[in-house]
Amino acid sequence: MIDALLSAATPFNLMLALIGVVLGTVIGALPGLSATMAVAVLVPFTFTMDPASGLIALGAVHTGAIYGGAYASILVNTPGTPAAIATALDGFPMARRGDGDLAVTISCFASAFGGVVGALALLILAPPLATIALKFGPVEYFWLAIFGLSLIAVLSKGATLKGLIGGFVGLGLSTIGSAVVGGDVRYTFDNPVMLGGIHIIPALIGLYCVPVLLNMVATKDPHIERATEGKGARIFEALGLMWRSKFNLIRSSIVGTVVGILPAAGGAVAGLVAYSEARRTSKHQDQFGKGAVDGVIASESANSATVGGGFVPTLVLGIPGTPPDAIILGALMVQGIRVGPQLFVEQASTVYTFIFGLLFATLLMIPVGLLIGRTAFRTISSIPKAALAPAVGVLIMIGSFAVEQNSTHVVMMVVLGAFAWVALRYGFEASPIVLGLILGPIAEQGFVQGYLIGNAAGNIWAEFFARPISIAIIVFTVLTLLWPIWSERKSRRLKGMMTHE
Repeated sequence: MIDALLSAATPFNLMLALIGVVLGTVIGALPGLSATMAVAVLVPFTFTMDPASGLIALGAVHTGAIYGGAYASILVNTPGTPAAIATALDGFPMARRGDGDLAVTISCFASAFGGVVGALALLILAPPLATIALKFGPVEYFWLAIFGLSLIAVLSKGATLKGLIGGFVGLGLSTIGSAVVGGDVRYTFDNPVMLGGIHIIPALIGLYCVPVLLNMVATKDPHIERATEGKGARIFEALGLMWRSKFNLIRSSIVGTVVGILPAAGGAVAGLVAYSEARRTSKHQDQFGKGAVDGVIASESANSATVGGGFVPTLVLGIPGTPPDAIILGALMVQGIRVGPQLFVEQASTVYTFIFGLLFATLLMIPVGLLIGRTAFRTISSIPKAALAPAVGVLIMIGSFAVEQNSTHVVMMVVLGAFAWVALRYGFEASPIVLGLILGPIAEQGFVQGYLIGNAAGNIWAEFFARPISIAIIVFTVLTLLWPIWSERKSRRLKGMMTHE
């Protein structure tokens, strides 16, 4: 362990970690350029490196890209990566009132804390934590997706019915194209370009960014309040707020680590689950969606914790936790490293050097994030809308096209964006639609596979409702759905008592 720590701390590996974090942060901040793309671009350059050094570079890019998505979420209301969806819910309202620098600083510290928790879990608990992933079968993933959809009740900001309608719209969009299981072609209207379905990145850009862009053009108000001179990065203010929310910070980091361990769940689900828990346990629930610091802390600490958590099944079981992990797994195979339970014995020096390098990269994210964040907020807040709107428009078109070099994605982004802009005017938020679009394939695959297994075993009911983990997830789902109703009744009762007194 000491040798691995010293190896990770060599100037060359620290330089790779620093460069990786900077590149990942910049790429993650650009709408459409996801963490997966950032890692994929760097992979060929690592083949000539020592395996541990190459892994450190890839892990640093992954970490930086997940954090970098917060910039676009906070400053332009456009999640740079799917993992930053929940960050936009409170980060952008903070920026609009002039606290964008504070939101960026909080996201930096929260991301670093969550990343350290995830990396420590990978370092200390990787083999036992991997057994958790093994216990999740298709049915558990189906119920996990349903639990994620139940968070719509929390994300709907008091309009639960409209949120549920939006969720069903997202589920409907997720069924377009080839079926996840079986490959049946659905709702393509004989158009070959729709066989691949609605790609999440163009959809994310369209549903979140295009309405903001149209509002920039349609209104005279400034996009966000201009940065106040002399405030700097507001480091001590951010640290004080995080100390007050320390339990939320720790809980969200643990949630992110656990969700990251589950293959295919990813940072978007982790951030939304942590956000839901933060709002449920908060004494100021009415502030969420209006610029609550706890919302930013929960989302950013959780999505960064998925980086370390996602490497648990990747390294121990050979099952990628997230799409970037799948690319890193391929790079490991090219390097001749066999993943599996014996990896921590046969290749101990390589894997532990990588884990310590990931820790160093996460810590380096603090100075990098503070420097880039302060510059980004001051720059975005000072640019006139007449110049900002065209620049954002060009960036989102490039981001949509760059995913697969497909012009259809640009059209898809524009159509969904126009739809979201109209829907927003009638009170329909984008988050439930995106949530349905992300979780739809997970729910469909889990349900179809679970049904086939249950049918073969002769007891479909037992397959879905008699497994211990499934029962636990169902209970949490019911509680999540009932929580808004209970909270509303409680607030009415308190108001009634105050009026009576």
